[in-house]
Amino acid sequence: MARNAWAFYTVPVKIALGQINPTVGDFEGNSARIIEFARRAREGGAELAIFPELCVCGYPPRDLVEKPSFVEANCRTAARIAESTRGIAVICGLVTPAQSETGKSVMNSAALLRDGRIEFLQSKMLLPTYDVFDEMRNFAPAKKQEVIPLAGRKLALTICEDAWNDKHFWDRRLYGIDPVEMLMTAGGNFLINISASPFHIGKREFRTRMLAAITREYKAPLVMVNQVGGNDQLVFDGSSLALGPDGQVVAQAKSFEEDLVFLDTETLAGDLHPQVEGIEASAYAALVLGTRDYVRKCGFQRVIIGLSGGIDSALTAVIAVDALGPDNVTGVGMPGPYSSRGSIDDARTLATNLGIRFETLPIGDVFDDFRKTVKPAFAGRREDVTEENIQARIRGTLLMALSNKFGALVLSTGNKSELAVGYCTLYGDMVGGMAVISDVPKTLVYRLAHYVNSRRPVIPQATLEKPPSAELRPNQTDQDTLPPYEVLDTILEDYIEDLKTPEQIAAERHYDLALVRKVARMVERSEYKRQQAAPGIKITQKAFGMGRRFPIAQKSDV
Repeated sequence: MARNAWAFYTVPVKIALGQINPTVGDFEGNSARIIEFARRAREGGAELAIFPELCVCGYPPRDLVEKPSFVEANCRTAARIAESTRGIAVICGLVTPAQSETGKSVMNSAALLRDGRIEFLQSKMLLPTYDVFDEMRNFAPAKKQEVIPLAGRKLALTICEDAWNDKHFWDRRLYGIDPVEMLMTAGGNFLINISASPFHIGKREFRTRMLAAITREYKAPLVMVNQVGGNDQLVFDGSSLALGPDGQVVAQAKSFEEDLVFLDTETLAGDLHPQVEGIEASAYAALVLGTRDYVRKCGFQRVIIGLSGGIDSALTAVIAVDALGPDNVTGVGMPGPYSSRGSIDDARTLATNLGIRFETLPIGDVFDDFRKTVKPAFAGRREDVTEENIQARIRGTLLMALSNKFGALVLSTGNKSELAVGYCTLYGDMVGGMAVISDVPKTLVYRLAHYVNSRRPVIPQATLEKPPSAELRPNQTDQDTLPPYEVLDTILEDYIEDLKTPEQIAAERHYDLALVRKVARMVERSEYKRQQAAPGIKITQKAFGMGRRFPIAQKSDV
């Protein structure tokens, strides 16, 4: 693989931003996407097509890069892409073997493919280890960067995090070097960044501001091509863009969809495709995309959801229908001894409104049999949360039985507020292969439900208005155990996302300190549950799962 400089073009260059949705390890599918988008780019007059970070193998590959066969397949695929895209230059992300004393065998690289071969390689220097990232575990960092001549310009080619360390933008930088500064000092005057930048609420706007600061600092245009799609717990919003030297957006791809966008590097005129705007619309689009890709990339077609008549299961069902279509979603009502008639009716009405199949499996008789079975062992003890949890676990068993019988994935319906404080039952309402709204606080659940109904009223009004309840004992409501969700969610955001102490939260929010401490204790004591939960879709800055790695056994009062 040569590292020759790219020869100058003598005509203005039209660039295509190829925003694609790769799947980790799907070399055939990923290469087909790259080749097809490159063909469309060439037919549209582009001389260069740019694709996302690690798009050849999919991002994040995690420990798959430790398998020599995976790395070899990745390299063979890149060579095949080069041969199949003659007539247009291509920049794409791939894994390359490392020549390093770090002990890491591979690097996260960007390749320039031209005339049937890999002509130039640039590897990532900054390897993030915060939040959901653990790239230092898998990759060796590059030691140097080089510019690429193109049409009288010199391309400063970077990979995702390499552009996230500008000393003029960040108050606190994470790295001692700045690859962008190195490349621009070396004569770069046109920035290209290939990315796999995961979505969270507010991330797109922040990313644009950060990149705009770079363009204004160096008075140079910038093109960022971002991955789109869901892979495991991460959703990538795409939103690829080009910025002029003044920081203004001159081209942009759609959010949450594959897209191809053209930019004339001479005039800096490009396509501006519509964006998903607003917190609710963006969060909802991310949840739909994340659900669709998780289900399908894991090899499933259909899903099963327990419908209680409550707001959480209703929102989960609407997301599933938008992700997979009504024919691939089954709702299951499982009324118990304390289920209200209204809840059963609300669940059925929701299913009718969505056009999905609805099954009713009453659990009363099964619950009675359970109580009879355990009665001798429980002699002399009053009924308590144990019996409540038995009901939840009966429902979980039924859902998993349907999953086994029909080959459908169970979607669990718990929200982030419940998961945070352990207001959920292991092997009960937590069962399933995916927890769709596990990073959605309860207050945002309501906002998303109203957003859904503003487009088409499918969630029954009674579901929106009734007090939240697990209906596991007579007249039960969530607020028997928890503070109002408006209060709980602000405490959780401060404690989990901003890492504030209970004392800070109580003082700043004017909350009772004892209440805040109680919530904090509930969060810490529920870690064992969260680490047994199904993976969820990350939409906030700090999600449970791969982005928050706390010990289960601990004793921390700070």
